[in-house]
Amino acid sequence: MEVADYAEANNIADEPAFKWWVPYTLRKRDRIIAAVNQRVKKASHKYGVQIPKSVKDAYALDTKNGNNLWRDAITKEMKNVSIAFDMMDEKENLPPRYTKATCHLIFDVKMDFTRKARYVMDGHRTAEPAGSTFAGVVSRESVRIAFTYAALNGVDIWAADIMNAYLQAPSSETHYIICGLEFGLENVGKRAKIVRALYGGKASGRDFRNNLRSCMQHLGFDSCKADPDVWMRPATKSDGSTYYEYVLLYVDDALVVSENPERVLREELGKYFDLKEASIGPPDIYLGGKVSTVTLENGVKAYSFSASQYVKAAVTNIESTLSEKGEKLPCKANTPLSPHYRPEVDVTDELNHADAAYYQSLIGILRWMVELGRIDLSCEVSMMSSHLALPCSGHLKQLYHMFAYLKKNHNSELVFDPSDPDIDASSFERQDWVSTEFGNLTEILPDNAPAPRGQGFRMKAYVDADHAGDVITRRSRTGFLVYLNMAPIHWISKKQNSVETSSFGSEFMAMKHCTEYIRGLRYKLRMMGIPCTEPTFIYGDNQSVLCNTTLPQSTLKKKSNSIAYHFVREGSARDEWRTSYVNTHENPADLMTKPLPAGEKRSKLIRMIMHHL
Repeated sequence: MEVADYAEANNIADEPAFKWWVPYTLRKRDRIIAAVNQRVKKASHKYGVQIPKSVKDAYALDTKNGNNLWRDAITKEMKNVSIAFDMMDEKENLPPRYTKATCHLIFDVKMDFTRKARYVMDGHRTAEPAGSTFAGVVSRESVRIAFTYAALNGVDIWAADIMNAYLQAPSSETHYIICGLEFGLENVGKRAKIVRALYGGKASGRDFRNNLRSCMQHLGFDSCKADPDVWMRPATKSDGSTYYEYVLLYVDDALVVSENPERVLREELGKYFDLKEASIGPPDIYLGGKVSTVTLENGVKAYSFSASQYVKAAVTNIESTLSEKGEKLPCKANTPLSPHYRPEVDVTDELNHADAAYYQSLIGILRWMVELGRIDLSCEVSMMSSHLALPCSGHLKQLYHMFAYLKKNHNSELVFDPSDPDIDASSFERQDWVSTEFGNLTEILPDNAPAPRGQGFRMKAYVDADHAGDVITRRSRTGFLVYLNMAPIHWISKKQNSVETSSFGSEFMAMKHCTEYIRGLRYKLRMMGIPCTEPTFIYGDNQSVLCNTTLPQSTLKKKSNSIAYHFVREGSARDEWRTSYVNTHENPADLMTKPLPAGEKRSKLIRMIMHHL
């Protein structure tokens, strides 16, 4: 594609070497882009729920469904948003620099399937402000760390939603609108200045973030340098032990880790923001997942995260959609994909625009399920996500097969177990690297890290690769899982960026990807004030890679992998990580690299990661 663009731009597309293929390639590109754009415009569902395009359409859907979900959402929104406007008298002059803007109602479905109406400004029609304009979103990794840290250090977690979050922040923009019918008959045609950060405004996210940031700083919290939406401050427990209090902010959702989180929410954060009373308390549903406290067989108390409720709601919506077409989910689904199915060689008919948009919606649901802890779907969802641009009917049928599997296996739970892992120290002996090219290296520690408080974690990881797994491109797939104590913190299944000619090369690239992530995670833990004193213990099932990464006297025979080779070995020399062998049948990262058939191996690996499945 790039060569074709170059030939066209330099007026050499008519040359014999280019004429036979460049016009065809450019026409195909234009067709693909047009098809994708058309699908985006015609997208009509989210999480399997139909989205109205107007107020009239919303009322019609309520009538069809026999409820008032969309009507109630509209009424609630217009009542809440009224504080964002300052109505002007007919003869009142506009202040300097105020420009006219337009607004409209949009509709959405939240992760718990509640309907949402939002009155938004048409920010795309206003001037572009300088600087970043986004609100803060804490990473899911930080959330998992917080749950595990709380269980390990014996502190509580409470959550709360900030009511009408953006509307509580003053607007830095200068716009006014002409009121429509949604403001009431008495206000139609009047001018109103926008005085609060209105959703849709280009700077509204930034205005809310800055307002919230000033509040957190006033309360004595500092933003973590590894994740700016993790706020922390030193604290002391009633027994005299020290730890850090954390406030994790996902736009307007606050998660507080403290010995007394209710005080932090009600007496501190609640002074500056209106919190939804019903949302204050131990988290029940967070980011679409069910949060619970469990007591494990060893007596340890831990937090768990379950996508079961989300999965069942999604399956119900999909079954409803299929029933309208006279179809239903497959009866037998023991694995996420059908046995021996490879999406890259699927040659069934391409989907029409509506079905393609529905396919994209289903992929969004599945990817969020993986984020919520359905690690057993990671590889399969990653494989199917590669076909978002031009999905085929066979791809859509496989998604239905995946939801049939979920219907049968919805009751899973990801437990953030703070128990100390059983690691055989004899398998991870510290090697002498002094006589090598690395010399007497030590791990580089951040100079600006806060003083560690509370108990720290032991970190371990499992890494694997599927060599040349893609039948078309022959690219390999990387998979790895990272644990803090016994809690899964991060998992990934990703196709590698280049073709490797040997399993050694693909395994070494997977090891490099894993260790790159581990280096970043160790930095994050230290910047969160969590002790990180031991190396990370990495398990792999390729003896050649482990030999090259662990033994100082080992030499590389594959020069094409020299960057990965030196990166991983340098980390071993610094004692950031140590590697050891694990049998492939005991390596849960195998789930991340290829679809495993139903049987004892798949069941065993899943049970190593998840509960109740």
